[in-house]
Amino acid sequence: MLILASQSPRRAELLRAAGICFEVRPADVDEQVRAGEDPLSYVKRLAREKALAVLETSEAGATVLGADTTVVVDGEILGKPVDAEDARRMLRRLSGHSHQVMTGVCVAWGAPAQSLVEAEVTDVEFAAMSEAEIVEYVATGEPMDKAGAYAIQGRASRWIPWIQGCYFNVVGLPVARVSAMLGKVEKRRAKSGAGG
Repeated sequence: MLILASQSPRRAELLRAAGICFEVRPADVDEQVRAGEDPLSYVKRLAREKALAVLETSEAGATVLGADTTVVVDGEILGKPVDAEDARRMLRRLSGHSHQVMTGVCVAWGAPAQSLVEAEVTDVEFAAMSEAEIVEYVATGEPMDKAGAYAIQGRASRWIPWIQGCYFNVVGLPVARVSAMLGKVEKRRAKSGAGG
């Protein structure tokens, strides 16, 4: 059985659309960036911590998928905005610049716990937004629970002329990478001869 250690409706939607069966059990971990931690290490660490936290309380034979997505512009990590002003600040940082969307993905299984951790990076070009557009967009509420304060699959699509890499990664989960990782884990489990 696959467990998604996330309450993100977008991740759940992407997995369902890909025909991957799972159940949701959100993880509760501290998402603070550690001193000196680079963005890629940060998302990989959080994905692993989420997956392992849920695996600890799951039944034998479970496989847990953890993920964490962040937006990085000029080395600065933009998580989810804390309020409307923070969302406006983030959008001003993104306006007219390119940035990267990074997602750490972890698949954890077994007892003792084993895990496979990878990351996906997508380059995103953001068109210039006027202050009025920023204020209007934030007022829709769409940016409020999104890393970087925007949803590429929503209203923000009008300001994203170009991306390089996985589109689904920008939505919140690199589905092809997840599928490949689940395949690798299945092979490892089959080779070990045990479901755990």
